[in-house]
Amino acid sequence: MPVFLAYVRHHNAFEIGTIMLITGVSQLAAAPIAGALESRFDPRRLSAAGFALFALGLGCSALQSRVADFDEMFWPQVLRGVAIMFCLLPPTRLALGALAEAEVPDASGLFNLMRNLGGAIGIALIDTILYGRTGGHAEALRHRLIAGDITAAQAIGLDLNLFTHRPPDASDAAVEAYLRPMVEKAAFALSTNEAWALLAFAALLGLLLVPFAGPPPLSTDANVREN
Repeated sequence: MPVFLAYVRHHNAFEIGTIMLITGVSQLAAAPIAGALESRFDPRRLSAAGFALFALGLGCSALQSRVADFDEMFWPQVLRGVAIMFCLLPPTRLALGALAEAEVPDASGLFNLMRNLGGAIGIALIDTILYGRTGGHAEALRHRLIAGDITAAQAIGLDLNLFTHRPPDASDAAVEAYLRPMVEKAAFALSTNEAWALLAFAALLGLLLVPFAGPPPLSTDANVREN
């Protein structure tokens, strides 16, 4: 989001922080709710709900337009902010809650290691898509523009009157210089959507793996019976 908002939407750091603040506020609001539910319900169900909601929020961002801004990004951020608390607390309980006290320190270290390793791999994959796929998208848009594809002109935000009625005194070099930034930004927006789609797929994969998680800690079952 910060790279998209800076490069495509031309926002400064303060404006980007203001837009992305929605995710943090949603997390803060959902934290006490997740904590209360986590002690009352099967963490596998809460984890599944969290991953499903997270995938939905990511999938919504994968469909955002080139001109997406605060309004279009608001609800996907709310969904992700709420979902992330259910993707953190219940899985942690599943991983550590049933262990003996003496095993918790080593298990916690391994759990954090895997989480950080997964984050590093995820960032590498996202960067690969953002900067590896943009060139291909830009080249495809360029060929479509040369072929006279009006939808390509609309995709990059070009005035259709200019596209269909090229000024007679405009040289090829001037046209290329004018269109190149527009093509590059539109191509980067397409790559950004692909990165969001990759993350949504990862969340769905997490959802599919939830049924294979171990049984919830006994204390959770006791709390469920008591309530």
